Amino acid sequence: MSIHSASPGAASRRAARLRLTAAVPLPLLALCVACGGGSDAGPDRSDEIASVPSKASGKDKDSSKPPTEGKSAFYDAQMTYVRCMRTKGGVKGFPDPKLSGYLDWPKIDELVDPNGKGEEYKGGRNAVCFPEMSEAMKLEPERDAQKDYESMLAHAKCMRDHGVSRFTNPTMSGGHVMPGGDPNPANPVIGRNSPAYKQAREACKSKLLEGLDGMQ
Repeated sequence: MSIHSASPGAASRRAARLRLTAAVPLPLLALCVACGGGSDAGPDRSDEIASVPSKASGKDKDSSKPPTEGKSAFYDAQMTYVRCMRTKGGVKGFPDPKLSGYLDWPKIDELVDPNGKGEEYKGGRNAVCFPEMSEAMKLEPERDAQKDYESMLAHAKCMRDHGVSRFTNPTMSGGHVMPGGDPNPANPVIGRNSPAYKQAREACKSKLLEGLDGMQ
């Protein structure tokens, strides 16, 4: 069974999240591992796996700092963002982050006002919590772009296998992972609120690594 259309509410929410991710250097849209040179681009519908150089130079590493310290700082910063969203942002009930520090996107999706302007994705009312979001994402633990790409590629294939025929693959270019999903995010053609889509998403959620839910 294929899914070709999206409700106006789903389309506006999808577009709102993409506008947010395009506005700030967050890994919600591009997962970056800086590399010495060259790039590989994953095909739109192929299941081939692109690769990136394994040595990253984009983030300074402090070998003396315990790994858990960085995760704790990320979680604490996300909690600061969450508290802002619940108060100044005007999104009551905005969920706590997961223990990993990543936001709980499925729960956030449930709070979205279909008649609103996507404040749940855009840092609250008038983007008042934008600074807190940006600061939190600066503290995100370094990710492996290759593993993230392969995870999203497996997820995209799974979604197509479960009936979402137009679900596109992620792409890799210059160490950046661009999520797949709707072939036309600005004017969505995949009905994300349809029962068939939700069933596919549930069946394929295990394909995504921690922190990638809500990416595609």
